[in-house]
Amino acid sequence: MRLDLTPYRRSTIGFDRLFDLLETNARASAAENYPPFNLERVADDRYRITLAVAGFSRDEIEITAQQNLLLVAGKKDDKAANANFLHVGIANRSFERRFELADFVFVEDARLSDGLLVIDLVREVPEAMKPKTIAIKTGAPLAAVEAQPAADTAQAA
Repeated sequence: MRLDLTPYRRSTIGFDRLFDLLETNARASAAENYPPFNLERVADDRYRITLAVAGFSRDEIEITAQQNLLLVAGKKDDKAANANFLHVGIANRSFERRFELADFVFVEDARLSDGLLVIDLVREVPEAMKPKTIAIKTGAPLAAVEAQPAADTAQAA
């Protein structure tokens, strides 16, 4: 699938990173689908990624969180390559999954149970970045109030 965002790039400013992410994600999702995963919105600012990693132990999985990127990698030894399998239907290969994270989203918890790796994410916007309600006061603006005594002093002289 080819995603062409050129018309939007011409009429917007500052969204280059978003468009790059969308295009990269469209290319990557068509190429790789192992291991399968679910993305879930648990609450307004809470998310969950569940990866099916059957056959992997805790020591074979590494989770790395960087700014705006979550990397989940599974490293499998080739010990089973020497086995005499008649049929191999269980995918047991190494993998690397990348998830782009929005600003202020970080990993809160990660647990492996029954072949499922569950990663809980939370978005915590700093207080300084949250919208604030501004109280509306009555009376003259501050600049006019501060300038008025100076004008009165000039008239008295």
